Amino acid sequence: MHMVATPNRKMQRVLQFSMALTFAYVVATFVFGLRARSLALISEAGHNLSDLFAILLSFVAVYFQARPANEQKTFGYQRAGVLAAFVNAATLVVLSAWIAFEAIHRLAIPVPVQPRIMMVVAAAGVLMNGTVATLLWRFSGDVNIRSVFLHMLGDTLSTAAVIVGGAAILFTGMTWIDPILSIIIAAMILWSSIGIIRETLNILLEGTPRNLKLASVRDAMQSVSGVLDVHDLHVWSLGSNSHALASHVTIAEMPMSECSGILDGINCTLRDRFKITHTTIQFETTGCETTHGCSAPPELEAVGAHDHHHHHGHSHTH
Repeated sequence: MHMVATPNRKMQRVLQFSMALTFAYVVATFVFGLRARSLALISEAGHNLSDLFAILLSFVAVYFQARPANEQKTFGYQRAGVLAAFVNAATLVVLSAWIAFEAIHRLAIPVPVQPRIMMVVAAAGVLMNGTVATLLWRFSGDVNIRSVFLHMLGDTLSTAAVIVGGAAILFTGMTWIDPILSIIIAAMILWSSIGIIRETLNILLEGTPRNLKLASVRDAMQSVSGVLDVHDLHVWSLGSNSHALASHVTIAEMPMSECSGILDGINCTLRDRFKITHTTIQFETTGCETTHGCSAPPELEAVGAHDHHHHHGHSHTH
C-alpha cells in the first residue's frame, strides 16, 4: 500500500501547488486585462480558468484513486483518473474550437491591442505555466496527469506565442499576427487532446490495452508447458497503468496438485512479458463451447467436446 500512497501524495502536492499558481495567474490576467482593455488578456484569464478546473478535476481523481477497494467498488477507484482525463480532453477540444472561432473573428474584425502589457503578462504566464508543466511531467505516465500536463504545455506555448505576437505587433503594427498564432495553437491543442480521448475511451470501453496484442498474449500463454489451448481470452485496463486478464485454459487430465505449476508458469509469463498482474485463469480438461459460458469474439472461440469437466484455478496476483 505504501508503494501506491507515496506517489499519490507527491502527485497531490504538485497538483495543489499548480492550482495555487494557476489561480494567482487567472486573477492577474483578468485584472491587467481590464486595466489595459485587452480582450486577449481577458480571454487568457478564461483559458487559464479552464486549466484551474482541469487541475482540480485531476486532484479529485488522484484522491479517489488512492482509496482502497471495497465491497461496492471491488476494483477500487482506479478509473477515476481515466474519467477525469476524458473530461479534461473533451474540454480541450471545445476550448481549441473556441480559440479558432475567436481568431477567425479577429481576422475579420481586427482589434487594436496593447502589445507591451500583452508581453509582460504573457512572460509571467510562460514562467507560471512552464513551472507547472515541468512539475507534472514527472507523473505524465498516468493518463489523468498527462491530460493536465498537455493543458499546461499548451498554455506555455500559447503564452509564449503571445510574447512573440506582441513583439511582432509592436515592431510591425500587423494585428493579424495574433489570431494566426492562435489558430496554430488551437490546432496543436486539438491534436493532443484527440489522442487522450481515444486512449481513455479505449479504457472505459474495456478495450485491449493499446500496447498489447491479444495474439501475442495467447501465444505466450500457450508456450507454457502443460497448456494445450487458450480461449475465451480477455485483457483490459483497470486504470492507465494497470491491466487485468481472464481466460479459459485447456490442460491435460492431472491431479489438482499438479495444476499449480502450470498456473505459476502462466502468471510469471504474463507478469514478466506484459506487466499483467491481475489474472483470473479457469482450467479445463476439454475445449469449451459457446453454450458453456465462453464470451470471446467468434474467431477466437475454441470448439471442443460436449463432455465438460472444469477445474477452477483462479489466480489473483497483485
